[in-house]
Amino acid sequence: MASFPFFQVDAFTSKPLHGNPCAVVLDADSLTSDQMQSVAREQNLSETAFILHSDRADVRARYFTPAEEIPLAGHPTIASIHTLIEANRIALTGERTTISLELKAGIVSVDVVSAEGRSHEIVMTQLKPEFLSTVPRNKAASVFGLSTEDLVTGKPVQVVSTGTPQLMVPVREIDCLGRIQVDVDALTQLRREFLFFSVHLFAQIDSGTFARHFASPPDLFEDPFTGSATGGMGAYLWHHGLIDVPDFLAFQGTWMQRPGQARVRVLGPRDNISAVQVGGEAVTVIVGTLHVS
Repeated sequence: MASFPFFQVDAFTSKPLHGNPCAVVLDADSLTSDQMQSVAREQNLSETAFILHSDRADVRARYFTPAEEIPLAGHPTIASIHTLIEANRIALTGERTTISLELKAGIVSVDVVSAEGRSHEIVMTQLKPEFLSTVPRNKAASVFGLSTEDLVTGKPVQVVSTGTPQLMVPVREIDCLGRIQVDVDALTQLRREFLFFSVHLFAQIDSGTFARHFASPPDLFEDPFTGSATGGMGAYLWHHGLIDVPDFLAFQGTWMQRPGQARVRVLGPRDNISAVQVGGEAVTVIVGTLHVS
């Protein structure tokens, strides 16, 4: 039986039991993909991160939901870098330390910004966004118990990927998010038809956005805070002219009693976005040892 250092970290928050929990397993090079998947099912969180050696970057990570491996995700990235700092595996150099992270989707850059008297802010630079298929507005609305009048007028329901394809559904107001009733079978069928991983529904407020995020079982049905989709949302808002400044705060997890927030910055002009940065804090809630046979 092999043993591995194990952490559970709440990402996109500085308060324990807020934000999005992620399991992080260090020194995971000897684990097979099947073992990693079994560990992710055991944790039953949105994602479990496995930290490995990289010949191409400073560190490598693999991310698994309870159902499958995914190429890129936000809150496991924040949680993984936070864990490496806590475990003294990364040495911080001054006010900003840049780390290269190898993921299945490619190599991404992560900056750790140190500030006296508060937690480190960890900023992930996601990949250049791809604007993919559009979904009929009435079909998307009905999956979530909404009407087309609840959606933002004149803007598409569209799959956007900054590493993981996710469906972006802009709604007119926060009240629409509170009225969501998901038809799980219809959501599963929509995923198969339009080839996306999960769905991000969001409403704009003066200071930024509020969002809810859904996937099909056996993955966690609703995600407390979704960093990758927050990046895709930022790209969508800037590309489609829904924000005047490409820098805002994103809030998620309110309806799950796990509020979290991130700073979002979109890089590049509306018609040629180069990348999206999503930054937040994290806090460790569990430290232990994982045993795998």
